[in-house]
Amino acid sequence: MRAYERFLDYVKIHTTSDENCDAHPSSQCQFDLARLLEKQMKELGLQNVRLDEFCYVYGTLPATPGNEAKPAIGLIAHMDTAPDASGENVKPQVIENYDGGDVLLAGTGEYMRVATFPELANWKGQTLITADGTTLLGADDKAGIAEILTAVERLQKEDIAHGKVCVAFTPDEEVGAGPDLFDVKGFGADYAYTVDGGDVGELEYQNFNAASAEIAIRGFSVHPGSAKGLMKNALNIAMELHAMLPADERPETTEGTEGFYHLDGMRGTVSEARMGYIIRDHDAEKFAARKATMTAAAEAINKKYGPGTVDLKLIDSYSNMEQQILPHFHLIENAQLAVKQAGLEPKIVPIRGGTDGARLSFMGLPCPNLGTGGFNFHGPCEYITAEKMDKSVEILLNILEIYAR
Repeated sequence: MRAYERFLDYVKIHTTSDENCDAHPSSQCQFDLARLLEKQMKELGLQNVRLDEFCYVYGTLPATPGNEAKPAIGLIAHMDTAPDASGENVKPQVIENYDGGDVLLAGTGEYMRVATFPELANWKGQTLITADGTTLLGADDKAGIAEILTAVERLQKEDIAHGKVCVAFTPDEEVGAGPDLFDVKGFGADYAYTVDGGDVGELEYQNFNAASAEIAIRGFSVHPGSAKGLMKNALNIAMELHAMLPADERPETTEGTEGFYHLDGMRGTVSEARMGYIIRDHDAEKFAARKATMTAAAEAINKKYGPGTVDLKLIDSYSNMEQQILPHFHLIENAQLAVKQAGLEPKIVPIRGGTDGARLSFMGLPCPNLGTGGFNFHGPCEYITAEKMDKSVEILLNILEIYAR
């Protein structure tokens, strides 16, 4: 079975995670896919397959004879889809021998246009898979699941030598909780790769250091007709604080490894206001400086308007996994070789966000990311091609063969 055939079954299963729920998993519908994967993993010959109470699915494929002492390699993908767009009642469109032109999204009558997404033209002649415009597709990350299980099947059918292969599928990656209850010890891998997002052949081992800033502003409200010298307008103070941060260091003005301050929520009245920021930077020193800048802005407001006007809480979220990967750089070198063996040119891309692999790397499981071949994630213009999924499978097989040498 080709990876895209599995993928078409998986995307029809609703698995959207819930960013407003603290339960594990955040949505019970994720168990629907987890139970199917548990069954399929057993059918594919994986051993010690288990689905735990928190919706994590684990299994292992024992090493082929003579390779028991080789490193145990883990392959990980997530089951949930992003709450940014609907992931329910997904109706995939399969366009064989795609002509390289605009793509009609049948559910809405709108088009995914090459003028907007020029890379579409590069996939002329391939089998293009999209949603129908009413939902996201779910290539992030059901493509990774399909590619991993297809690789597991081919390992056995083609009698490919390999060390121990550990497989895991996780819930709630899209709401930042994927690694929360991951059983690193029970998983049994020495090293791992997440197979999650990005074009096939892309390798990712650098991500943002991340923190959130929660700001509460206390104002003082009086009638505007007699406000002089008395009113402290919390909304105006909020804007004043925001203006203290560099305007050219926002998501819309940065790229690559450039960090930013992102105001992603603001509400309030004259009496009180609340602001929410996310703070990001690849460089640890610059990241620390950004948090210091935020602290200095809050202190300046309190000095001007009085103690207690601003209450700032800085909460670290995750760290750049590069520092955990560099001591095990064979993970990147071997992946680069595997990509080249598949006839592609490897491309190392810094992640402008986070990844399950970042947190897992700090939990003792070095874990860079491999691209799946998908594009335009989290929205109705998401797509992937069957051929890119085939290449992803080939790369996974190459990696496992390399580690068995």
